[in-house]
Amino acid sequence: MQKKVAIIVGSLRKESFNRKVANEFIRLASENLKLEIVEIKDLSFFNEDIENNPPKEWLDYKKQLNDADAFLFVSPEYNRTIPGVLKNAMEIGGRPPKLNSWKGKPGAVVTVSPGAIGGMGSNHTIRAAAANLHVSVMAQPEAYIGLIKDKLLEDGITVDEKTEKFMRTFLEAFETWINRF
Repeated sequence: MQKKVAIIVGSLRKESFNRKVANEFIRLASENLKLEIVEIKDLSFFNEDIENNPPKEWLDYKKQLNDADAFLFVSPEYNRTIPGVLKNAMEIGGRPPKLNSWKGKPGAVVTVSPGAIGGMGSNHTIRAAAANLHVSVMAQPEAYIGLIKDKLLEDGITVDEKTEKFMRTFLEAFETWINRF
């Protein structure tokens, strides 16, 4: 049975390296996985005052999370931590706690950066936040894709052979992880 994976991209930039990598994951996924980017750009800031009467965008977003079998976070690192838009999206998905859309589902984290360490600080922060929201985060393989500019081909979209091989290996492990649930 095909598993639906919601990809949450932690960057809003039009030419985001993270979005490019997310699209590569979609292209490389086996027929057993249906990966789809769930947009976070239209989510207003989380505010507990409106939590019990949330805007339509929040409800639509939470429905997409509820319909997913698993989550893949693909994100940059900002100031050694999680991007604000991603943290906001995680809060909205997890509130109110009794209606936590993340709860009990498997997930994985990939961080992408033009820098050499590949967003390691953000990766670990996302893992901690996701675990707190009751996402069962895959421990291995860890995925820090650094020096991304050097790993994109001339089209600026697809990755080189070595990175593609790593991404396929990561997806195989993630599929195995998802199937454990």
